[in-house]
Amino acid sequence: MFTGIVTALGTVREVQPIGAGHDARFVIGVAPAFLAEPETAIGASICCSGVCLTVVRLGADEFAVDASAETLARSTLHGWRTGSRVNLERSLRLGDELGGHLVAGHVDGMAEVLSATPENASVRWRFRAPAGFAALVAPKGSVALDGVSLTVNEVEGEVFGVNIIPHTTGVTSFGTLQPGDRVNFEADTLARYVARQLAFR
Repeated sequence: MFTGIVTALGTVREVQPIGAGHDARFVIGVAPAFLAEPETAIGASICCSGVCLTVVRLGADEFAVDASAETLARSTLHGWRTGSRVNLERSLRLGDELGGHLVAGHVDGMAEVLSATPENASVRWRFRAPAGFAALVAPKGSVALDGVSLTVNEVEGEVFGVNIIPHTTGVTSFGTLQPGDRVNFEADTLARYVARQLAFR
C-alpha cells in the first residue's frame, strides 16, 4: 500500500522487451537516497507513476522493474521511453504517516488531460475519467493520478477537476503534462467497494 505522496522523481534509463516483447523491463534512475533509507531489497514494491511494481534488480542509483502485457495495456507504461519521468513512492510501513489516502497501486485505466488553467497560486486541472469509472469520482473525495493523491474539486459527468499547487508541480511529473496527455488513474479503494456492494442490491 501507498499514500499517494510522491517522494522522488525518477527517469527511465532503459526499456527492455521481455520474452516475445509483450512484457517489458524498465530501468529507472533515481537519487541514491531514495533506495538507501531504509535499504531497498529485491522484491520490494515501489509505486511508479501510480503502478505498484516489484524491484527485480538494484544498483546504487537505479532499479529495474518488470511490467506484464496487462499492465502495459491498462496504464501509460506502454508509452514510457528513455527519459520519461516517473513519480516514485516507497511502500508504507506500519507507523508511517498517512499524508494522502490509501493507494493500492492497482491502476483502473488512463484519464485524459483536458485543460490546465492558472487559478490564484495553483493550477486547475481538468481530466476525463476512464470509461466506466466516472461514478467512482466524487467531489471532495480522493483520486490517485500518476500515483499522486489529489482531492477532487468538482465532477461533471465524466469530467473532474483538481488543483495542483506549485510544490506538487515541482516534485512530480505534473510539470511536464499537457492537454491531450494521459495519466494513470486509480479510484479511491473505498469508493470501489461501495460501488461493488451497490451493484448486488
